[in-house]
Amino acid sequence: MAVTINASTTTGLVQSADTSGIIQLQSNGTTAVTIDTNQRAAFVAGTAALPAITTTGDTNTGIFFSAADTIDFTEGGAATGQFDSSGNFKFNSGFGSVGTAYGCRVWVNFDGTGTPAIRGSGNVTSITDHSTGEYTVNFTTALPDTNYAVVSLNSTPGGDAGDATQVNTYATTSVRLKLFDRSGNLYDATQIHVVVFR
Repeated sequence: MAVTINASTTTGLVQSADTSGIIQLQSNGTTAVTIDTNQRAAFVAGTAALPAITTTGDTNTGIFFSAADTIDFTEGGAATGQFDSSGNFKFNSGFGSVGTAYGCRVWVNFDGTGTPAIRGSGNVTSITDHSTGEYTVNFTTALPDTNYAVVSLNSTPGGDAGDATQVNTYATTSVRLKLFDRSGNLYDATQIHVVVFR
């Protein structure tokens, strides 16, 4: 049975602790926060309008929990983000509702002439140059499968605007590409941009 210490005789805060060392903070007879013996704090679930974790002076902005294994974020009383029970990140950035974010898993901007030179990248360790117009983009962290989408653009300043890219091989650790000019010939481009979504 919990031992209750009254901080107020009427409707104020009530602190209680049972023999196991669990502490509860109650307001008007309702438990608002529970601190267990491992020093973990558990809050009420809250809502988008009244989040469980918030800040003084801006009480409709913070964190709430709409379902089991789900973390929600609210701003101005409207849900703006969520990590759902499958680990998906969802957000509302002017879309009208919270939807799953499909992130870019790999991106690279490189010069394919001579020895490939990476200008900027994310989740890319290196570029392998196989032959004229054929490259492999090597991933730092492997993707879960090969069911990803590749978006690529290649060109040479002042060159043909009809350049095309063909995905030659999908792998979890890399993607192999062939670059063609408008005449259908393989060539080395100075501007090669590759983006992978999964």
